[in-house]
Amino acid sequence: MIGPYVGRVEQSIRTQPPGPRRRAPGRGADEAAVPGQSRPPESRLRTASDGRSGPLVQRLLHRLLTARRQRSGGPPARLTAVGAGVVAAAGTLAFAGLDRLMFGGLGVLFGLGYLVVCFQLAVRVRYPDLPAAPICGPIAFAAALVLLQPGTTSGITGQVVALAGGLALRAGWLFAGTGLATAIVTARYVAQRRRHRSR
Repeated sequence: MIGPYVGRVEQSIRTQPPGPRRRAPGRGADEAAVPGQSRPPESRLRTASDGRSGPLVQRLLHRLLTARRQRSGGPPARLTAVGAGVVAAAGTLAFAGLDRLMFGGLGVLFGLGYLVVCFQLAVRVRYPDLPAAPICGPIAFAAALVLLQPGTTSGITGQVVALAGGLALRAGWLFAGTGLATAIVTARYVAQRRRHRSR
């Protein structure tokens, strides 16, 4: 009784072509996995994204990539209104002091420095604090004239007259820097509004 059965098994082994057996159609990678073996990477990723842990993993990956992008030269840090005022005063006074030290007055170097400061303020200020950029620049400009303008004046009236004369003489630089900051801030505001509308 065992002889015919063994003969049929040997005949089936001889007639079967060599090589790995073909998988039955319709069986996925999960069903074809051998018990006790780990699933393929694709099936594990699919299970993680379909399960509850998917959103958590995605959020962690997003935070990790964002932090790495910021460390490797991401967008520049934004200035608040107070920060814009501090940067405007420090930058304008620095250029004014350098011009006074090198050339004995407030001339072209002071004007070019004011343009640079106004540009940086308009580019780096935060969106909620956009009006601070064109406001802080002229205030810092006037403060630099009061503190570092050549010539000594006595009394409040003399200082006011000297400030008015200094502003009149350097009105071109003042209007150029303030206009540049206003134009950049307006462009940023319009672009942000269009972005919100498109969403």
